[in-house]
Amino acid sequence: MLAAFLLPAFSFALTPAEEREQLETELQALEKEIETIEKDITRTQAEKKTLQNEISLLKNKIRKLDLQIAQSNRLIDDLRGQIGDTTYSIERTEEEVEAKKQQLAELLQRLYQKDQRSMVEIVLTGPTLSDFFNDLAGLQALQDRNRELLEATIDLSLYLQGQKDKLETEKSDEENFVRIQILQKQESQYLTNQNEQLLDVTKGKESEYQKLLTDRQKQAQQIRSRIFELIGVPEAPTFGEAVEIAEAVTQLTGVRAPFLLAVLTQESNIGKNVGQCYLKDVKTGNGETVQGTFVSRVMKPSRDVQPFLQLTQELGRDPFNTPVSCPLPSIGGYGGAMGPAQFIPLTWMLYRDRIAQLKGSPADPWNIRDAFLASAVYLADVGAIKQTFEYEWCAAVSYFSGSCSLSNQIRYEFYGDNVMAITRRYEEDIKTLKGI
Repeated sequence: MLAAFLLPAFSFALTPAEEREQLETELQALEKEIETIEKDITRTQAEKKTLQNEISLLKNKIRKLDLQIAQSNRLIDDLRGQIGDTTYSIERTEEEVEAKKQQLAELLQRLYQKDQRSMVEIVLTGPTLSDFFNDLAGLQALQDRNRELLEATIDLSLYLQGQKDKLETEKSDEENFVRIQILQKQESQYLTNQNEQLLDVTKGKESEYQKLLTDRQKQAQQIRSRIFELIGVPEAPTFGEAVEIAEAVTQLTGVRAPFLLAVLTQESNIGKNVGQCYLKDVKTGNGETVQGTFVSRVMKPSRDVQPFLQLTQELGRDPFNTPVSCPLPSIGGYGGAMGPAQFIPLTWMLYRDRIAQLKGSPADPWNIRDAFLASAVYLADVGAIKQTFEYEWCAAVSYFSGSCSLSNQIRYEFYGDNVMAITRRYEEDIKTLKGI
């Protein structure tokens, strides 16, 4: 009887295949629940605008985000497991490569010693002709072994590089999923605040809610004066000012103003979460937070430090007191993104001449208008100029991850969806501003 109670305490480790199957099952269950909630959201949105419907809508959106956060948690845990496996594989392979190199060095030393003996010396020192041929056979065997070791070392080195590339990709995926989760949590908090404010303003009365809907003038005034928060600039514009800048950029690039504002909002939300840092060591890329706390990997030395130094010199900025994004803590990636557009230095250098040509003066990533223009030029390049939902959604995913490949569409669906949700909010805000 006692054994029956003790048995459940035993746990058996799952095989990698079983872990993968369990993960897929959990993700599918979450996906089904999300789909059910999405149907409820769509149905409620189609119904008459009432206070009860609006509260129900907000609660469903919050629940959906909670499930998406749970999805992200599972994906991040899975990626961290993969990163651990790949790191272990790299360590083992490095040990094998070093062992092969050591064997190769010893073999080459023996071959060198044998090569120092002339053919005449081998014949004269060998007591019989048989010994001479044995020596030759031994030399040939050493050379064959040398070739085998060399080929094995090359193969292992290629495999090692492949594993390192895989690790880099896995870490990049992990970093992106953490960024996605940051956005999910922020959106959940935003919707929670919206729900609380709605109940506070209406005091739970339908009549107050309907009055709120019809008071367009008051709404327009609130929207116009609302601060449009941006990362990397000391003074953020109001929403009304941001719309004016975005619409001017639309004339130059063809990228719609509400979509551009949505992308910049999303990027600033990530940037605000990771904070701002200063580069302090050009060799290592290390630096410190704006509060003075040491931070490693503020900028990737091989990719971004030199472009950053060149850019700040050209703009007359102090490179060691110019804010860039901090790296995500505990991930192992790099920071270094600049201004509201959150371009890394290398990417900015690829676009700066086009931006300067459009505006007629040198481009500065910490200038609000230049940052808006840079984002729009990039988004136009990846399809946003077509101004359809599909192309804008894909452009948002590309802005976040570098491409709108099928795998990125699946991985970073939330980023694209959230940008388009913010775009719809801004479309309504702009209509209200203009009295449409």
